[in-house]
Amino acid sequence: MNTATTGLMAGMALGFAGYFGGFWAFLLVLVLGAAGLIAGLAVQGDLGLGSRRQR
Repeated sequence: MNTATTGLMAGMALGFAGYFGGFWAFLLVLVLGAAGLIAGLAVQGDLGLGSRRQR
């Protein structure tokens, strides 16, 4: 799946959450999505947390 498709699906999920659940549901989906992205990047090794921990 390419970046554009992933962005489209994330935008649609946020749109549905905002429309059906209101602002707080939108915010919850946004925060959990960002946390999942950070966790996924850390597991995949693209985040590079090791260089930040050495200081």
